[in-house]
Formats: sequence, C-alpha cells, structure tokens
Amino acid sequence: MKQQKSGDAKFSTKTNPIAEPALMELFLDCIKDIYWAENHLVKSLPKMQQSASSPELTTAIGDHLEETKVHVSRLEKVFGLLGQKVQAKKCDAMEGLSKEAEGIVESTEAGTATRDVGIILASQKVEHYEIATYGGIYQLAVTLGLDEVAELLAQTLAEEKAADQKLSDVAESSVNYKAAEEA
Repeated sequence: MKQQKSGDAKFSTKTNPIAEPALMELFLDCIKDIYWAENHLVKSLPKMQQSASSPELTTAIGDHLEETKVHVSRLEKVFGLLGQKVQAKKCDAMEGLSKEAEGIVESTEAGTATRDVGIILASQKVEHYEIATYGGIYQLAVTLGLDEVAELLAQTLAEEKAADQKLSDVAESSVNYKAAEEA
C-alpha cells in the first residue's frame, strides 16, 4: 500500500477500495471538463486579443493562447497516461465565463482602455477558474498516486498562475490608469 506523508500524519491512497474507483471517476470527469475548457479557450482567446487595444495586453493574451495550446497537448498526454481515450465534456463554467467576456467587449467602446480593463477582468476570472481546477485535480492526482500526471498538472497550474500575474501587471502598469483618464 502506497503511503504519503502530509505533515506528521501518514495517509494511504488505498484506505477505501470502494471510494478509490469513485474518486478516479470524479478525477476523469474533471479532466474531460478542463480539456473542453482549454479547447474552448483556444477558439475564444483570439477574439479577446483582437478586441484589445493595449499592446501589452494583446501580447499577454497571445502568449497565453500559445500556452493554452500546450495545455491541451498536456491534457492529451494525461489521457494517455491514464489509458483513457481523449474525450471532452462540456464545461458550463467556461462557457459562462466566455459569454460574460463577450458581453464586456460588446458593451464597451472599441479602442478604449476601459474595454481593455474589462478584458483583463474577464480574463482573470478565467485564470482563477483554471487555477482552482488545476489545483484541485493536481491534488486528486497526488491522492490517487498518479505522480506523472500530477507533475504535468503542476506545470500547467504554475503557468496559469503566471498568466494571472501577467494580467495584473498589465492592469497595474498602465491600462487601469488610462481607463481612469477616459471621458
């Protein structure tokens, strides 16, 4: 039985033989969900990039688009490591966040810093959803003893956190101030 150390206590990944298959099923469902979400972002990020006017913001979105394509490939590798066929399950949360972002673009004037602020806010909501998802599924992978999978998920989690910080940096360095000066 595999043992893991957490603080001073030891936890077994096989404490309940009935619970483990259910946990693995939940884990796979979450992988399918985030796989759909990442593929959806590959399609929607170019629209956000085209709607932005700040050069720093368009670069940040473009960089994250390329990372998102890597995230999709990484998830495909996860499916392979798990011996599962690659399969997406519609992510209602990501669909909602994308619709909200589109609404922000539609309700703000093109070429304004105000629109850029809205795009940053919408993008950070997406990043926070991804950070929460990858953080949770990383921990499940560790609990299930899926070390190679956990390593891949940890890489993506770190990249999502960095993308969120980059958006904050763009907002703080110029975009928010320019929007405050718009009439």
